[in-house]
Amino acid sequence: MTPTPQQGLTTTEIVWLVLGFGGQILFSLRFLVQWLASEKAKRSVMPIAFWYFSIGGASLLLMYAIHRRDPVFIAGQSFGLFVYLRNLHLIRRARRG
Repeated sequence: MTPTPQQGLTTTEIVWLVLGFGGQILFSLRFLVQWLASEKAKRSVMPIAFWYFSIGGASLLLMYAIHRRDPVFIAGQSFGLFVYLRNLHLIRRARRG
């Protein structure tokens, strides 16, 4: 149900907006983590935290996209989530030997 301008946002809509913005914040923090790690190493590096922030952000954004029923957003976040999970799998496999 869409409220009229006089009614404002419903509690449910506010929760979904917080979830969506939370996902976007996590997704954006991954770039900060990568930048700081690269500055510290004095070379370009991809810390494992980058992938965890990517998964967290993409998961929340995917939930938000499903709630909004946005097929373009759903497809993009689904594919990205697969790539992030696959990267973590490859990292873990390489660490085992």
